[in-house]
Amino acid sequence: METLADTYPADPSTPAEAGTLVLALPKGRILTELGPVLARAGIRPAEDLLDESSRRLRFETNHPGLDVVRVRSFDVATFVAHGAAQIGVCGADVLMEFDDDQIYAPLDLGIGRCRVSVAEPVETAGADLGTASRITVATKYPQIAQRHFARKGVQAEVVHLNGAMELAPSLGLARVIVDLVQTGSTLKANGLVETEVIANVTSRLIVNRTALKTRPELIGGWIARFRAALAERDAR
Repeated sequence: METLADTYPADPSTPAEAGTLVLALPKGRILTELGPVLARAGIRPAEDLLDESSRRLRFETNHPGLDVVRVRSFDVATFVAHGAAQIGVCGADVLMEFDDDQIYAPLDLGIGRCRVSVAEPVETAGADLGTASRITVATKYPQIAQRHFARKGVQAEVVHLNGAMELAPSLGLARVIVDLVQTGSTLKANGLVETEVIANVTSRLIVNRTALKTRPELIGGWIARFRAALAERDAR
């Protein structure tokens, strides 16, 4: 799968008649870490892309045929899966949860390192969850959580939250949480401890499969540019 774009041109251009390509990028930390990779790939977005106070959502770049949109991480996958954006960057956690066959992820960008983990209150962390047949889990990753506990023979009753997962155990909403963890400091501040790592996460370059089939030289050229940018970064 990694070699699909190896023979594509490394210097893509987008004729006006071909239509503008859209690159969907996530807000926040990953976008900041992505800056040097974009620069090495020869992409210079409008300066206010990194300005959180900017109300714009779509930004021009130094390539007339390439625009950038700034959206939530989960929405990157939705935009790319439905072809609204042809290329994007999102975490492996999103791909694990989203699991759409229209998304092809050719490159691990090696940024945005974190993990999807199970966490629970410090005082109950020694209890063996494997003896339970059912457990309540607060998470924004219902599919990941259910698959993880199903492998243990435990039925996960999911309470779907989009934030403040750490409050759920102390307020009796759930026994444990499944969430994205970087340093663990937020867990500690809320009386929780990480008890299992479900998956290590990095950010991936993703493309829409249909766009890759219909515009292979163009999309493949951008994949090749990102591949070269990563090689240059790793060589330093």
